[in-house]
Amino acid sequence: MKIHEYQAKALFKKHGIKIPDGGMAFDVEHAATIAEDLIARTGNETVVVKAQIHAGGRGKGGGVKVVKGVEAAREAASKILGMTLVTHQTGPLGKTVGRLLVEQGMSISRELYVGLVVDRETRRICLMASTEGGMEIEEVAAKTPEKILKVWFEPSTGLLPFQARQIAFGLGLLDKQVSKATALLSALSNLFIREDASLVEINPLVLTGDGDLVALDGKLTFDDNASFRHKDHEDLRDISEEHPVEAEAAALGFSYVGMDGDIGCCVNGAGLAMATMDIIKHAGGEPANFLDVGGGADAQTVKKAFKIILSDSRVKAIFVNIFGGILRCDVLAQGVVGAVTEMGIAVPLVVRLEGTNVDQGRQILADSGLKIHNAKDMGEGARLAVALARG
Repeated sequence: MKIHEYQAKALFKKHGIKIPDGGMAFDVEHAATIAEDLIARTGNETVVVKAQIHAGGRGKGGGVKVVKGVEAAREAASKILGMTLVTHQTGPLGKTVGRLLVEQGMSISRELYVGLVVDRETRRICLMASTEGGMEIEEVAAKTPEKILKVWFEPSTGLLPFQARQIAFGLGLLDKQVSKATALLSALSNLFIREDASLVEINPLVLTGDGDLVALDGKLTFDDNASFRHKDHEDLRDISEEHPVEAEAAALGFSYVGMDGDIGCCVNGAGLAMATMDIIKHAGGEPANFLDVGGGADAQTVKKAFKIILSDSRVKAIFVNIFGGILRCDVLAQGVVGAVTEMGIAVPLVVRLEGTNVDQGRQILADSGLKIHNAKDMGEGARLAVALARG
């Protein structure tokens, strides 16, 4: 689950990481009031007005303005609030800006990058840092990978002090800056572990003219698998920022990710779903989605899954790929027949069943009198789905 920058920064502050003073606004006048208060308290007329959407590259798209004075802040807020902000992460349709973060301007000496991610290959947490703050880390990795510093640590131990110092020295920090960086990196790693994050990023992390390290930006993504441990995280969810179909699927207990192809996938099990997308690609097709319906799938579950898939108008065929373990194939077949009969599905439907009571399941499909194509294995099912999608 992604959250907004201002929400990530609130968690940074909670864990002892310095952030700029500021506030969040839903309307222009509130944004101007925040700017006026910041100027009065800090004596600094420079304020930053930032669009709050779940995407990076906001500055390049016109979603971040550095201005001087209350009137300039009001004007910037009026331009940004309600705009359709298009960045490299939003897609061509962009996202509508519904909230703003107004912050004090900072005296910046250096811009750095710090990020933490789960490294699936090593089964540890990777801390990355770079002197190239303010730039997209993907661009740095592609052009100058030697400028990215990395250390790995166990979740059970957290970031060790010598690793934090290693990163601090690698960033060229000196004297008191090293101890401040060590404390910040330790706090950031503790946040990552305690909040069950899958990504935490500060870009840029700035060294101010006073020698402080301040998180000028913040990105944080929670691991949904740990959501049962963090009931308070649900309060941070902004449904308007999520894909409506993905949000609907999540509410139904499905794992769904929309893609750009035309073959809808209905699968039980994440690994099998990944393999299904791979084999569709291998057969020359393009999957329209990742959809894991989980271990149980009766007629109502299948109907809901088909509804989710068919909400994408680009879908020209559906490939149902089920391994019946806990879920018996005959029960699944009855669910498919019931859903197709009730919904009157017009697009071609290919079903590959394997597992418990597979013969009975295939017979139920064959005897249904419906245009359901039985596939004996994944390869045949993928090839058939691709052929049918192409007409």
